[in-house]
Amino acid sequence: MQDQTLTPTLSRMRERGQDVAATSARTSGDSSPLSRERERARVRARALRQEQTDAEALLWSKLRNRQLLDLKFRRQRPVGKFFADFACIEIGLIVELDGGQHAHGDAPTYDADRTAQLTASGFQVLRFWNHEVLTETESVMEKIWQIASTLTPTLSRLREREQDRSHA
Repeated sequence: MQDQTLTPTLSRMRERGQDVAATSARTSGDSSPLSRERERARVRARALRQEQTDAEALLWSKLRNRQLLDLKFRRQRPVGKFFADFACIEIGLIVELDGGQHAHGDAPTYDADRTAQLTASGFQVLRFWNHEVLTETESVMEKIWQIASTLTPTLSRLREREQDRSHA
């Protein structure tokens, strides 16, 4: 029997997300809309990390602790109105993992729109199927490495200013 905590159904995730968001709104001490929204996002991201799939767990074991090109990846990172499965803000790379539910109904259209919005926000988005990560892990890692090695890390504003001063 498969462990259901590692592969939650989409409906169960939605139910938990709605419950978590409602709980968060009730317990937040600050009443500003922005702080309530941030708290909901933080709690939702934590719930998504706790409910990761087998493919997410495997890929995270390969990306965490700066194992890939010394880049900092984060799991279930809020990016705009979305939660990126894995995001490296430093180089603007998002890695999304899709299960079988992404191939049916309106999901392909939703995923394409989501990718377009993330791309418009300055991110490059890579998508892999869960079964690819589980069965072809090395080729998935190679593809991520190829794309990540071509992207230039963004400089912090402080480092940009220091470089401008040194060139002036």
